[in-house]
Amino acid sequence: MGSIPDPGELSELTQPSFDEFQRQTSLMTSCTLLWKELSDHFSSLEQDLNHKSEALKRKIHTLDNSTSDSLRLLDHRETSLDATLQIALRTLDTRRTAALSALLHDADDTSPDGEVDDTAGLVLKLKSFCLRMDAFGFFAFVSAKKKELDGLRAEMPVALAECVDPAKFVLEAISEVFPVDKRGEKAGHDLGWACVLVLESLIPVVVDPVIGKSRLLVTPTVKEHATEIAETWKSSLEDRGGVENLKTPDVHTFLQHVVTFGIVKNDDSDLYRKLVIASAWRKQMPKLALSLGLAQQMPDMIEELISKGQQLDAVHFTYEVGLVEKFPPVPLLKSFLKDAKKVAASILEDPNNAGRAAYLAARKEQSALRAVIKCIEEYKLEDEFPPENLKKRLDQLEKVKTEKRKPVAVPANKRTRASNGNGGPMPPAKAGRLTNAYVSSFPAAPTFVRSPSHGQYPAALPPYPSPPHMYGSRSPPANPYAAYSPEPAPAIAGSYPAAPMNYPHAYGGYGNVLAPTYQQAYYR
Repeated sequence: MGSIPDPGELSELTQPSFDEFQRQTSLMTSCTLLWKELSDHFSSLEQDLNHKSEALKRKIHTLDNSTSDSLRLLDHRETSLDATLQIALRTLDTRRTAALSALLHDADDTSPDGEVDDTAGLVLKLKSFCLRMDAFGFFAFVSAKKKELDGLRAEMPVALAECVDPAKFVLEAISEVFPVDKRGEKAGHDLGWACVLVLESLIPVVVDPVIGKSRLLVTPTVKEHATEIAETWKSSLEDRGGVENLKTPDVHTFLQHVVTFGIVKNDDSDLYRKLVIASAWRKQMPKLALSLGLAQQMPDMIEELISKGQQLDAVHFTYEVGLVEKFPPVPLLKSFLKDAKKVAASILEDPNNAGRAAYLAARKEQSALRAVIKCIEEYKLEDEFPPENLKKRLDQLEKVKTEKRKPVAVPANKRTRASNGNGGPMPPAKAGRLTNAYVSSFPAAPTFVRSPSHGQYPAALPPYPSPPHMYGSRSPPANPYAAYSPEPAPAIAGSYPAAPMNYPHAYGGYGNVLAPTYQQAYYR
């Protein structure tokens, strides 16, 4: 039989077993926590994979739909070529016949061109230039009709449709001023407005009648020429001082040229953005920005406009691209008015404009008020931003401006002079009231009277002579001084009781000595 262990030895064996149990317990707890963490991690990975898988499936579905739409569009474009070609040929035959008829009519008609008095005459005149493909005459005629801009905008597409090659015709028409103004010293007013008008009017003429704006009926030769013109304009930017120093009509013409002929380049998107921002106040710029492929950059462009203090332009851009919720218009308009008031206050404090400060400040505030009121009415914001207070403020500024323009009130009889409370009439200007009077180019010397309370002037100072006011129908005397009496003038009763003094002479200086140039000026 085995020996029985000592109780002390049993106690030594039991103690380590309890510690081991605690160690095992803490180890199990750690493993449990680690297992939970791993389970959560793998669960999150599984969820992420599921989300990414669903997103990938959606993208694949979208790409499949886009591919199907693109293939369908390509098929439609291909099948529509025949129809478009037939329409173009028929139109070309019609235009050619009309052009030949117009040329024959012009050869038979030798009468000079008359003035255009109505819309019908304006259309006929424009069509006449287009039928004869007289591009330079067409542009000169349009440039001289700026006052009839609305009529030109409405009728020009109809007239351009009569051209044998409208796109080529337009390029030739604007070539005198774009991309480089060739008028030189003869250049007068900026004709950028005319270029933009002609380019805008060309778009409905060259649009494909079957599939619309996605295809323009512009020949490859004309399109290549238009691209060369755009590159020439871009290459001249450095010579003209960069984008910051460009004129807005020139910028507008370039952007419209690129859009009209469908030669937008993705590589030039940064240039397009700078040009649009620089001329953002133009009404057509938001639409042009979308046509230039800047839709994705619109939020950043709007923020840039706001940072530059162009909140009003930013409002137009937000409505054009549908970002009204992201950029609410009313706070932008209020901020614009606040900035305008600050500018007006700074103008009033400017010592360099002390004479015109009030006028310039009022004009600045008036301009801002009118622009905001127009914007409120255009986008129907009356409920959010009532314009009544703005209109009242505008009326106040107008009244102040009107009062400043009123002439200063003068007495009815400007020839009355007061002395010691008693008024005495000035002597009448006889020379201006007689029919055959000779009137000098210089004003007549005034006749002054002396006070009876004082004696005669010293002999060293002879009295004021009075030059003759008229000669009647006779010629002036040979000696102009013969009419002056060397004797002093007698005192007149009831004259002005005042101390003797030197009166300003009519011909310059003081005292009773005639001006040196009087004799020469008298006969002038």
